Amino acid sequence: MQSATDSSSSALQEFLQDYWDLLAGTLFGLLALAFHLSHQPYLATLFAGLGIAAFSFTVSEIAEILAERLQEPYASFVLTFSAVAVEILLLFMILLESSHGAHALETVKGGIISAVIVDMNVLLGIAVFVGGLRFKEQEHNEDTSSTYTTILLVASVMLLVPSLLQYSKNSDESLMTASYIIAGFLMLYYVSIFIFQTRTHEHFFKATARSRIFRLRRKRAEGSEEEEEDEDYLFERLPNMANFFAIFFLIFLIGIIAEIFASDGMQIANDYGVSAALAGLVIAIISVSPELFTAVKAAKSDQIQRVVNIAMGASTVSILLTVPILMVLAPFAHVQLALDFNSLQIGALILTVILAWKTTDNGETNYVEGISHLMFFFAYAVIAAFYH
Repeated sequence: MQSATDSSSSALQEFLQDYWDLLAGTLFGLLALAFHLSHQPYLATLFAGLGIAAFSFTVSEIAEILAERLQEPYASFVLTFSAVAVEILLLFMILLESSHGAHALETVKGGIISAVIVDMNVLLGIAVFVGGLRFKEQEHNEDTSSTYTTILLVASVMLLVPSLLQYSKNSDESLMTASYIIAGFLMLYYVSIFIFQTRTHEHFFKATARSRIFRLRRKRAEGSEEEEEDEDYLFERLPNMANFFAIFFLIFLIGIIAEIFASDGMQIANDYGVSAALAGLVIAIISVSPELFTAVKAAKSDQIQRVVNIAMGASTVSILLTVPILMVLAPFAHVQLALDFNSLQIGALILTVILAWKTTDNGETNYVEGISHLMFFFAYAVIAAFYH
């Protein structure tokens, strides 16, 4: 009898460990809906944010399974696209609120820039810091960081073009025209980079040597059986196509919860005068949080190459795809999304790219470089909190 009870308890514990994120996402989503319908925006926003983060974690887990099967450079594509899809959904839901006030539109612009700042400073910073503490120094393919920082610097300068036009005598119509032209160039730039990364220069985005952890595991496996994958986990058993459908379904659920988050969150932001820059940071942190767990796990396994691919790859996609897609979706929200970012946003974006270039250009990272990125982020967060 005791054995059956222990077995049942163990099975329940394993079930909760495997599916806590799905259970939490469902619970938080239902609570968010309940509080939203009962006109309690504070609790609705809180639980909506938690629900988005929990479901996003599941998306990240499934994407990581697919990434392990597909290998680089496609592995990082799956991880970054899954996170950027959540980011686009969140920003679009907030864009829908722009018809009720200009603050939501500024929050969307802040969210676009903040996604890159959080990816390059929080995600990269924490992962490099954790990896540096564990391994002292970690090596990655310097061609990866060199290529990505070049792309990000050019993309940042392209975003600067409409921003500069707002200080000229051009009309709002000219500003929108320039914004659409730049959005088109960004999409064209992304297509060329996709070909570069997957066809002509795949080796630029792969590790130059196998991780020390993997070498150690291989040696241990020679004398004993290799550790088996957790085949009890549902998404480990599903084929790739089914996992892709699972990701799309979860992103659909995230979109429903994101509508509550955007509606009630914008109400709170307006009531308390929260700056658009700070609101954008909150959105970016929520959408990046699942990627952060993946990056930290990779750094602890001495897979710093994957960390660089995730952080810089997500930042690249955030600018080159998020901007054009939101520009296309903006008319459906009955708003005009001009790319007239303010000086704080563009300045922080360019400085972030320069810092990432300096900390990764030699193909090695250490914990001080991780701390440097985090300190930069904290400085930007202070400005964002008080910048109106």
